[in-house]
Amino acid sequence: MITSSAFRGKRYAVLGLARSGLATVDALLASGAQVVAWDRQENARALVAGRAEMGDPLEIDLSGFDAIVVSPGVPLNTHPIAGRAAQFGVPVIGDIELFAQARADLPPHSVVGITGTNGKSTTTALIHHILQTAGVPSAMGGNIGLPIMGQEPLPEGGVYVLELSSYQIDLTQSLDCDVAVLLNISPDHLDRYESFDAYAASKARLFEMQSADNFAVVESAAEDELDVLDNAKTDIFIPIDDVELIGAQADWPSLQGPHNLQNAQAAIAVARCLGVADVKIGEALGSFKGLPHRMERVGTHNGVLFINDSKATNTDSTAPALAAFPPEANGPRIHWIVGGLPKEDGLGACEPHVGNVAIAYTIGEAGPRFAELLEGQVQVERAEMLCEAVSRAIANARPGDVVLFSPACASFDQFKDYEQRGERFRQFVDALTSDTQGDDPCGRGGAA
Repeated sequence: MITSSAFRGKRYAVLGLARSGLATVDALLASGAQVVAWDRQENARALVAGRAEMGDPLEIDLSGFDAIVVSPGVPLNTHPIAGRAAQFGVPVIGDIELFAQARADLPPHSVVGITGTNGKSTTTALIHHILQTAGVPSAMGGNIGLPIMGQEPLPEGGVYVLELSSYQIDLTQSLDCDVAVLLNISPDHLDRYESFDAYAASKARLFEMQSADNFAVVESAAEDELDVLDNAKTDIFIPIDDVELIGAQADWPSLQGPHNLQNAQAAIAVARCLGVADVKIGEALGSFKGLPHRMERVGTHNGVLFINDSKATNTDSTAPALAAFPPEANGPRIHWIVGGLPKEDGLGACEPHVGNVAIAYTIGEAGPRFAELLEGQVQVERAEMLCEAVSRAIANARPGDVVLFSPACASFDQFKDYEQRGERFRQFVDALTSDTQGDDPCGRGGAA
């Protein structure tokens, strides 16, 4: 874990004892701090009982506390902890701010911070993969992977690659990123912000914390249209759109589509800022496997490519997947499995890309509505259950086609979460394409 003398003898309250909260408690205690911890769940409190003092920061006297460390999931705009902390003049921070304060005690290193509305996870994982391919010690954390305070410190020359949501940036005051990245900004999380401008300003704070000689890698539209860099200290701006590619996107199997082109350009820019040679960057772009459930290549069977994009839970997320496979000379290629628990009505951002679809297979609670919207534009098969949709897609697809599971809906009508939904898709593909197929995978109990 990461420890620091900066915490020794200080007093902290930690609210929320999930993964990052537990790592925070461990790191603070190991650094010699006094910790008062709290979680609504008794079983979570039991994990630190006997090591940290128990106390709800909404009820205890906070006089003399140095900070309250909260989970990014705590909505500061509505949760009473913000007002309570203000009464005692105690700052509310997150584990990323603790990491920022601990950096002085770590071996010399660099930090890359990646934010944006879409593409953060893929870009973060890709930068980490490029560094690993080039032999540069790196750790991936923040909004992805293991909690950063629970990871082992990197040796000299290492790079910490952090995916940062706006919520995490809100809880951070002193993270000076050697390279800060803003991929894009579109309306999101407006239940936490009074306006889109306020949401954009939250993202922009990543650059306001930088030193003047550090790098800012930014989507041109975000810089020009939203003026998010008005208060940035750095003068070294790199527009993502202008980054020269290494090789061709067609040579990067897990980075197809216009959205992944932007992700790749951002990662290339970051790697170059960190001194990675183009030959190593190119090698990594080709070998990158992608993230589970996000444009994940499950495999190819009889010339048909199977893509698991279960993480696409709304039309904005599914649209880039549909755009990634335009029609070829013999027509549309995509066999699109769509549906689940609807978050919105209509095709939304998917509408312009419907022409890329050969056949749509509708499933779940939203299945009938998607069928209504798509019939007359593309061939539609109402499958209801995921396994049946996969079975029909396999029967209809021809070599060169793509079976794309990008549901544009939440999973909770039939599955625990999008991860379970994606795992089931993988299992159904494996079972239905197996040369030794036994019992019907779509039999009783097989679809959920």
